[in-house]
This record gives sequence, C-alpha cells and structure tokens, in this order.
Amino acid sequence: MQQKLIIYTDGACKGNPGIGGWGAILFYGEHKKELYGYASDTTNNRMELTAVIEALKALNRSCEIEIYTDSQYVKRGITEWIHGWLRKNWKDVKNPDLWQELLKQTKAHTISWHWVRGHNGDINNERADELANLAITEAGSSGS
Repeated sequence: MQQKLIIYTDGACKGNPGIGGWGAILFYGEHKKELYGYASDTTNNRMELTAVIEALKALNRSCEIEIYTDSQYVKRGITEWIHGWLRKNWKDVKNPDLWQELLKQTKAHTISWHWVRGHNGDINNERADELANLAITEAGSSGS
C-alpha cells in the first residue's frame, strides 16, 4: 500500500496587509521537507493559500495527500465554497488568482483536508508557523 504524503501549512502576516510569510512541511515516510517564503505586501489569507499552493507545486508526481491547515478560510474555501465560486464564475471572490491556482494544483492529487486549531500544541502546525515567521524575519532583514 502506498504511503500518504502529509502536509502541514501555515501563513502569517505582520500587518494585514503587510509583510507576509508562509511555511509548509511535507512528510513522506521517513522523509521530511520544509519550505517557506514571503511576500512584501500581502494578507494573512493570501499567505495561508500560498503555503498550500507552494507545497503542492513542490510535488513531481500524483499523490494521495493529507493536508493540515489551521485556516478555516483555506479548508472551507476548497471543500465547500469553491463550488459556488465556480458556478458564479469567481464573482465577488477575494483572492481569485490564488483560489484558481490552488484548484489547478489539486487536480493531480487525491487530497483529504483537515483543520487543526492553531497555536494549540500541534508540533507540526507550530513548526509551519515558525517557518512562516522565519520568512517574515528574513524578508525584513533583506530590506524588502
């Protein structure tokens, strides 16, 4: 039986909008990969979405995935709200560019979406948060 890929993601923002960071941890068996990045003028929700998008972009083949996020916006958006947004042709949707990219990135995979309470002791969620904040720190020190 093929192992599932496990992904934890988080986004953060200093100011909203402001400098934002995203972090993702990918687990496959004994392997672990950490990713993070930043944007200079963004929002927390955009960073939450970017974390998942970038984690999925890092994959080079179709996978069975469990994604853990502390963002109800991401989880409910991709599992519930997106169907209505598609019917309405993205009318009145915030961040349509990222939602469309997320939808594109999910097509090749079988994904189970999970919400975890943020800042509640889940070690992998806490690490994803640390990565997002590290990105913000690096963004600030690079003069961006």
